[in-house]
Amino acid sequence: MLGEILAEFPRFRLVPKAGDRRSRLIDCCLRLCTMGRLDRYLTEYHTVLGDTLYLAPVWNEMDDRSRYVLLCHERVHLRQRRRYGTLGLALLYLLPLFPIGLALGRARIEWEAYRETLRASAEAYGFEALKQPNMRAQIVRRFTGSDYGWMWPFPRAITRWYDYAVEELRRNPAMWSNLQVTNRGRASEES
Repeated sequence: MLGEILAEFPRFRLVPKAGDRRSRLIDCCLRLCTMGRLDRYLTEYHTVLGDTLYLAPVWNEMDDRSRYVLLCHERVHLRQRRRYGTLGLALLYLLPLFPIGLALGRARIEWEAYRETLRASAEAYGFEALKQPNMRAQIVRRFTGSDYGWMWPFPRAITRWYDYAVEELRRNPAMWSNLQVTNRGRASEES
């Protein structure tokens, strides 16, 4: 997977968050904005900024399949930055409608990335993994909780989106694998 990402994004690199000044500054801002609720940014959350994936220490504890799923998710964010530009993506991520509580731009960006998380999870762990209640609950909590600044305060909408995405994958798994082939082909053409 790293080879594929590097072929598509030659400047891509992995950097530990530990000791990174920008990551510590973001952590302080997130703690302030979430009133201390998001206190795991440095220890549990991996973050793409520019061509760099900043890794939390939990990366070292992840197995290869978990890393694969994570890299698939983060590659979507790299592609979004290429599509919208760095400034455009930052504005879309931070502004519409509100930075905290109802962030449609951020939710749209993450829906796209989590759709890829579902596809990669089915590939890595089998389709049955998507039916596990804890997986759905974790993703719903991410969207509705402090993880992303309460970006979408409607849990039923996220549950419906999750169920729809899983059903779409169940009905047509070739569509998802074709998406990957198309993206790989596009990556080769752009390199």
